[in-house]
This record gives sequence, C-alpha cells and structure tokens, in this order.
Amino acid sequence: MLNKIMKLGGKKFSKSDQDNTSGVNTVVRSSRPTTAAAPPSSTGESQSAAPSPSQTPNHPMFTAPPSLEVLPLLKDVSSSDRPLLFMKKAHMCSCQCDFSDSLIMPREKEIKRQTLLELVDFLHSSSGKVNETMQSELIRMVSANMFRCLPPAHYENTGAPPEGNDPEEEEPYLEPWWPHLQLVYELLLRYVVSSEIEPKTAKKFINHTFVSRLLDLFDSEDPREREYLKTVLHRIYGKFIFHRPFIRCSIYNIFYKYLYETERCVGIGELLEILGSVINGFTVPMREEHVLYLVKAILPLHKSKGISIFHQQLSYCVVQFVEKDYKLADTVIRGLLKYWPLTNCNKEVLFLGELEEVLDVTEPSEFQHCVVPLFRQIGKCLNSANFQVAERALFLWNNEHIVGLIAENKDVIFPIIFEALERNMKGHWNQAVHGLSENVRRMFMEMDNELFEECEKRHLENEAKACELLEQREMTWKRLEEAASLAAN
Repeated sequence: MLNKIMKLGGKKFSKSDQDNTSGVNTVVRSSRPTTAAAPPSSTGESQSAAPSPSQTPNHPMFTAPPSLEVLPLLKDVSSSDRPLLFMKKAHMCSCQCDFSDSLIMPREKEIKRQTLLELVDFLHSSSGKVNETMQSELIRMVSANMFRCLPPAHYENTGAPPEGNDPEEEEPYLEPWWPHLQLVYELLLRYVVSSEIEPKTAKKFINHTFVSRLLDLFDSEDPREREYLKTVLHRIYGKFIFHRPFIRCSIYNIFYKYLYETERCVGIGELLEILGSVINGFTVPMREEHVLYLVKAILPLHKSKGISIFHQQLSYCVVQFVEKDYKLADTVIRGLLKYWPLTNCNKEVLFLGELEEVLDVTEPSEFQHCVVPLFRQIGKCLNSANFQVAERALFLWNNEHIVGLIAENKDVIFPIIFEALERNMKGHWNQAVHGLSENVRRMFMEMDNELFEECEKRHLENEAKACELLEQREMTWKRLEEAASLAAN
C-alpha cells in the first residue's frame, strides 16, 4: 500500500493538467480578482464548466491594471460589439490620475475625461440598452473612483477643537480631481434615473453596502460633491423602495454619531434636506417609528454648537412633522424649550424664528397644552439684554395666527407676559425694544381692557410687596451690622 502511494506522489502532470493550472494562475494574478477560480476537487480532477462571456480571461475585468488609451467611439462600432467596448471603456476609467500637479499625465487625464463624457452621453441617449454585465462593470468603475479615503478636516490637521472654528468663515476644501469625479457622479445619476434600468436588476449593484459607502461620503469637505451626493441619494430613495427603511435608519445613525461622537457637522445640512422631502411623503397617521426618530434624533440636533450651518434645513424638517400630524406640535415645542440656549444669543434668535414657524401651523387644541412653559420662556426673551433677542420675541405679535392663539388663551398669557412688558417699558436700554413693547402692551389693552387693568393692579401690588421685602431686608442687614459693631467694641 505504501509503495502505491509513493508511486502516485511521484506521478508527473500531463499536458492537459499543466494547461488547467496555468489558467487558474492567470485568474489569480488578475488585477481585479472579483471572481474566484473554482478549486480542484479532492480527487485531483479539475472542474470544467462552460465559461460565460464575463468570465473569460480576455474580458476587461480580468486584464492587467487598466491603462488609459484611445478607443473607438461607441457610436462607431456595431451593436454586437458595443457591450464589450462599453465594459472596456468603463474598466479603463477605473484608472486613477494624479492631480497633485497639472503637468503630470495631461494626455491620460484628457482621455479619461472624454471617455467619461462619452459614457454619460451613452446612458443619456437611447442608442442601446445596458445589460447586467455592463451594469456590473459600470458600478465597479464608479465605486473605484468615488469610494476613497477623505482628507481630514481642518481642525484635525491643526489640532484645534472643532468648536473653535467657524465653518461659515472657512474657505471650503475643493477636491483637486473634481473634473473626473463630477463626471463619475453624473454617470451614476444617469444610471439611477434611467428608465431603461430595472430596479430588480440594479439592486444587485446598488445594494446596502453601496448605499452605506455613499452615505460615508457626506463627510466630504467639498460642497460640490455633497450636492451631487444629495441628488443621487434622493433619486435612489425614490427608485429603490426596498432601500427606504435602510436609508432612513442610516441617516439617523449619522445624526447620532454627530451628536454623541464626532461633532463634525459636514453633510448634516444635505442629509436634513433629503429627510425633509422624505418626511413630506409620510402617510398619516404617522407611524410610531417616525415619531421616535423625531424625539431621539432630530430634536436633539438643536443642542449642537454648529446649528447655524444647518438650522434652515432642520427647521423645515420639524415644521414638516407638525404639518403632517398636528398632534406633534406639543412634542416639538417642548423639545425646543428643552434645548433652549442659555447664553448663546445668536442661537436664541434662530430658535425664536423656528418657534414662529411651528406656531404658525399649530392648532389651538395643541397650543393649550404648552402655553404656560412656552410664554414663560418668551417672557425671559422679552427681557433679554441683547436687543436682537428681545426684538425677535416681540415680532411674534406681528403674526396674525399667533395673535389669534394668544387671544384665545389671554387669561393665561396676560399675567405671564405683563410683568416682562412693564420691565421693558421702564428700564430696557434699546429704544426699538421699548417701542415694540409699548405696541404689544396697547394690543393687550384693546383685546381685554378689564383683564389688562386686573393685571396692572396685580403688578402694582407685587411691586409694593417687593419694595416692602426689600426694606425689611435692608433693615435686617442694618441690625446685623449694628450688632457686629457692638460685639467688636
């Protein structure tokens, strides 16, 4: 038995066996090993199968690393040769060009740019359909160009804390190889919106992994790239219904990461813009899942230090929730009060503007639930030493809908606001705030003169009590000082 095994071990390969082995090695050395070679069976016999056109060694995806060369135009070849030429061009565009110096590879850069333009035109025109193999190579090329390591933010290079930099004042970083990257994004956009591409086929390539990596690119410092990403992701959300829950969940996870980990707000505005369109399409009554994300992910964004960058989009999303379901008004208003800024006057002005938009779509029944804490906060804003905060709070009375809500609840609101208005009339340093406070006071008097006189009487009584307490306190301190001086003597 041992001799038999030794004889088998010393057996030489036949010519056919050598040919099969060299074929496997060719695939292993491929620059794009996306299709693994079939392993030999345990008995030493090679597995043979009829190769498909996309698995032959001559197919572009199995060639050496792509090199940029001039190829025939797609319109100049026959329809039977067009798919293979399309794949070859797509594979060729996977080659990366060095944009650190404009003098490096000028010919190759222009060849790639022209090729990408041709592919964009091909997808835009109706000259031919894109089969599954062509789609696979196209998305592979798009991934090779788009998915990359992003450069660190400015504060990550300098070591300065993120809150120490104002992103609105910094010049945006511009991607040096945008001339090619823009065409790649345009190619992906044409692919997604094309009516010739069936979602059932495209979902093999535009899968969760692809969408997840696409969302990671919202960290890009280049605003042009984020604008394209916003458009592409919105189109994917609209076309691929089965991706919608995943996209929503991934966006909320980015918000969580921003709030509790990185505090890097690049791309938050664009994601909120997408979310605004998504919320607009929610059905009524709203699902519990959406309300939960409003409370846990969207409203907490108000506590961000960089809210000024994306506040407009955030405010739109919040108002959309209230417009969709009026019962969420109380939840939203209490959420704003929870994250109301204490020392940041610019942020406070933003909150007052958003509060006006929310109150403008609030129903009277929901307004009653939060009227007391709401106008306590508005009263504090009226007495703010910062004239912009006080002025913005007084501008709420220019809104007819809000004035109507106040008139329906004047018995509760007048006593809360009256003292704040009187304080402004007597002691605020800004003349504009003084004039606006007088206008609001006059409006209250016209609404209900009896209630106004009652509030005024109560205010005078409170002032008299305050003066009496002040005198008592002064007398107590005077007696303590006299007792201390006697003890010292």
